[in-house]
Amino acid sequence: MDTEDFVRRAVALTAEDGQGWKRMALEAFRYQSRENAVYRRYLEALGRSAGEVERVEDIPFLPIAFFKTHRVTCGDFEPQAVFLSSGTTGMTQSRHYVRSLENYRRSFTASWELHYGPIRGRAVLALLPSYLEREGSSLIEMAEGFIRQSGHAESGFYLYQHRELYDKLNRLADRGERFLLLGVSFALLDFVEKYRLQLPEEAIVMETGGMKGRREEMTREQLHAILREGFGVEHIHSEYGMTELLSQAYSRGEGLYTTPPWMRVMLRDATDPLSLLPEGFQARGGINIVDLANIDSCCFIATEDLGAIHPDGRFEVLGRLNGAEVRGCNLLVAK
Repeated sequence: MDTEDFVRRAVALTAEDGQGWKRMALEAFRYQSRENAVYRRYLEALGRSAGEVERVEDIPFLPIAFFKTHRVTCGDFEPQAVFLSSGTTGMTQSRHYVRSLENYRRSFTASWELHYGPIRGRAVLALLPSYLEREGSSLIEMAEGFIRQSGHAESGFYLYQHRELYDKLNRLADRGERFLLLGVSFALLDFVEKYRLQLPEEAIVMETGGMKGRREEMTREQLHAILREGFGVEHIHSEYGMTELLSQAYSRGEGLYTTPPWMRVMLRDATDPLSLLPEGFQARGGINIVDLANIDSCCFIATEDLGAIHPDGRFEVLGRLNGAEVRGCNLLVAK
């Protein structure tokens, strides 16, 4: 399979093309059941034959923990990047071996544009100290891509230069320029403890989750209330992504996420990883994700997050499943 062509086709899907998405998901499953040795052995252990799977709903999802213990790839290749999960000291890191960085860039660019329009001309300010201080961050790769694509002279990364960032945000606001402030949760909290702003309505302040052991955990509602007051904005946006995926979902507020058309969320019984829950807002379960951009690793991931899918198709992250390690881009606990 030409996997770059597959990703090009995937990101060209529209939300209305449900049948096209199903065809591509089954195409990915058949390919990965042959070419991904870890996934193939997992299917064998379940006693599931690829020939028995005729619907997306029947596809087994690979537990995300396999990325910590195995090389989850389709075939043997020299990766252009190895993304490592973040976490507190002593945790085992996930490793995502990326055959093509272009596939990742194609996915995160298309997803952003679907949700927010072109990044070109928008200043991108990335307050991501914990990610900048380590190697192998997929979030840094994405932020670098946004900064480069923005073409804006004021775009850049920040560690702890809060005064410099404060002055720049005011300068951009005074000039009426569009900008994105992308930050890890603890760093945004550190910033608003020192400075208060009244940003314009079109400003995007986006948290990526993550306290990294620097602060006590809090609910999303508590976090967003503090950040709304500190930045003087009506909504705090959020990004949902992880090392093991090459696509992201976004929320414009209230913690309700929308996926791009090539990425879908399903819920499973929290006590039975092989049982999908019927559709319905009342259901809460483990979050399963189909990410067609993951064609070189595994497109079907059973995460360790607990969630709910709302009637309009958006999903909410309610916390971590019992026993799951708290790490990465989702450290917020359920309300």
